[in-house]
Amino acid sequence: MSGHQKKQGEVQSTALRILWGRIRRTDRDAKDNDKVRLLKRIPFFENLKRLELEEVAKIMFERDYQEGESIFEQGQPGAALFIIQSGTVSVEITHPNGDVDKITQLGRHAFIGELALLDESPRSASAVAHVPTKVLSLFRSDLDKLQKEHPVIASEIYRSLAAIVGSRLKSTNELLEKRQLKVAS
Repeated sequence: MSGHQKKQGEVQSTALRILWGRIRRTDRDAKDNDKVRLLKRIPFFENLKRLELEEVAKIMFERDYQEGESIFEQGQPGAALFIIQSGTVSVEITHPNGDVDKITQLGRHAFIGELALLDESPRSASAVAHVPTKVLSLFRSDLDKLQKEHPVIASEIYRSLAAIVGSRLKSTNELLEKRQLKVAS
């Protein structure tokens, strides 16, 4: 093989690597763009800029669950926040006598398990895929790493988390107050 043929072969090989690299990167970029679009709709992330959302998308995991499959179980230590991309999730509480109460059913763009971003307290309920379901998850350990590498992004997520938890606590208190008034009358 002459020097010219060898050089031409290297150029073709490099061109193929670049082409396939771009195709793989394009597939990955398309997936990341889908994640970014979804994240923008979720209250935790709605105040983040596009580049910040891209950083968050990089650390999120995607997982499919089959109908009836548990996403997490009551009593397990919390480890991650889950965002429903597609499908439906039932949130259930199992009582000591074995009875199960379905608390709610959540669909696309809803999120569950947000308190796990703060600590690993036991889950207060179970989350079960009601139909085939796809979720994105953000693990507390990955958010901790994000806090070290991108503290502004992480602080905005924690600020949003505090607002959401505060709002839910207020709603729960109002509901309990209404129930107490009903019982008292």
